Amino acid sequence: MSTATEPEPARPWRPEDGPRPTVWTWPRTDRPALWVRSHGAERYAPILALQEWADGTLYYQVEIDPHGDRRVGMRLYRWPQPGLRMACVSRSRPARGVDESWQGAMPHRTA
Repeated sequence: MSTATEPEPARPWRPEDGPRPTVWTWPRTDRPALWVRSHGAERYAPILALQEWADGTLYYQVEIDPHGDRRVGMRLYRWPQPGLRMACVSRSRPARGVDESWQGAMPHRTA
């Protein structure tokens, strides 16, 4: 049995936490990723967003298959902490908010 520490997921931001966090995103095809320790294994977790809260704390929002059973969900982790390490970096600069041109083709509504 492994004695490696698993990271603690964080709760989402709430208004009582102060000003809204600054959120950074990357193109969907060039996201950085973390290795997240979960259920005794390291899981590859693409980063959806980096949140910088008003107190300077950083949080990564990732997609992760925590059990290794192909059920992917979203988790938020405070950075840094044991059980998290960088898996890969992006070649793209992050942008504040979502740049729809990075997200791929989307259907357009017609009136």
